[in-house]
Amino acid sequence: MQKSPLDLAMVLEDEGYLIDEETATTLFLALALEKPCLIEGPAGVGKTQLALALARAEKRKLIRLQCYEGLDINKALYDWNYAKQLLRLQLAKTEKWDEIKVDLFSEEFLLSRPLLESILSPTPVLLLIDELDKTDEEFESFLLELLAEQQVTIPEMGTISSKIKPVVILTSNSARDFSDALRRRCIHINLTYPSLEREISILTSQVPELSERLTKDICSFVARVRKLPLQKLPSVSESIDFARALNALHKADLNYGELMGTLSVLLKYPKDIAKLEERLKKWEMEANPRC
Repeated sequence: MQKSPLDLAMVLEDEGYLIDEETATTLFLALALEKPCLIEGPAGVGKTQLALALARAEKRKLIRLQCYEGLDINKALYDWNYAKQLLRLQLAKTEKWDEIKVDLFSEEFLLSRPLLESILSPTPVLLLIDELDKTDEEFESFLLELLAEQQVTIPEMGTISSKIKPVVILTSNSARDFSDALRRRCIHINLTYPSLEREISILTSQVPELSERLTKDICSFVARVRKLPLQKLPSVSESIDFARALNALHKADLNYGELMGTLSVLLKYPKDIAKLEERLKKWEMEANPRC
């Protein structure tokens, strides 16, 4: 545990993640108060990467639950090893049922999924519940016990509490809103696309071989693209990939007329690429007006 938000920001920077003072303070408080941290924002602004960097900085094992539509308890918390239970029944034909049924639902036959694994872990862990907004309200309600009491309940075995409290990070792309009950249990961080100055710092850190001029030009260009009505705005990771692509092509500067073929690194939908290509023609004419 770091002593201050500044210390936390510095260790995250050592792990390759740049964080602003406000976000560092909120995250520090979540850790100090031992509260789950819900990180919301559009896709690609660094929510998952923040959790990964925090796990490395805090020297915690990462346990990740990737959420999806239809996720249920058997995939997230626990399941029973039915094949092993069946084998146990076959080997115990002479035993009484009352003795067998208790044995069948013991830890020996339990399959731990990510949530239970984080509770049972004998070493410090960071539990990342990624893209929670893809699940339904029923699964969200199921999480409340874990988020509030750091424990889970298995009907056949009872309540299991954590010996070493996991750090819990939840992320959401804001596809749907959450209940007051879930929000009440969490500290909240809202991540947005970085400012021009911060994105320049990020690219300088991640692609140090770029010239200062080209780094600034790329960040200014990406910021301009994000103002367009696109289906998917370019994320920070795509901005970094775009910078690396231009570096691989040995570009010394950013020329609108020489970007054809590189835009698929920045944008992921054909309609968005076509829309940007049309806009580039106008931007090029504005930058180089004909006499």
